[in-house]
Amino acid sequence: MWHPVADEIYYSLYGEQMVCSMSTQLFHIPETKDLKGNADMHTHLIPASYHRVTASGSAQRLMNGESSTSILETLVDCIRNAEQRDRNVRSGLDVMRNAAPSSYKSFVENIIRWQDYTELHLQNAKQITMRITSSSA
Repeated sequence: MWHPVADEIYYSLYGEQMVCSMSTQLFHIPETKDLKGNADMHTHLIPASYHRVTASGSAQRLMNGESSTSILETLVDCIRNAEQRDRNVRSGLDVMRNAAPSSYKSFVENIIRWQDYTELHLQNAKQITMRITSSSA
C-alpha cells in the first residue's frame, strides 16, 4: 500500500537532483557565479533535499512492513517541511530568473520546470499518504 508513496517521493527526489545539479552548476559559470538569489535559494534547497531523503526512507520502511506510528509521523512531517522549503526555493528561483543574463534565462526557466516536477510529485505523495491514513498531512 505504501509503494505509490515511495514511488512519488522517488520522482520528487529525481527532480530535486536536477534542481540541485543545475542551480549549483551556475556557481561554476563566470557569468552566473554570483547570480542574485542562487545562494539564498540554496539555504532552502539543502534542507528541502534532506526532508525528501528522510521522507523517502520513511516510505521505504513503511513499504517494507514496518508500522511504527513514529515512522508515519516522520514521513508526514518531512513532506510538510519540504513543502515549506519549496516555497522559499521557488521565491529564490524567481529572483534568479529575473536577475539572470538573457543568455541564461532559459536555463533558469528549465530549473523552474524541474522544481515544478519536484513539487508535483511531492504533492502526489502527500495526497496518497492522506488517502492511506484518512487524515490530513
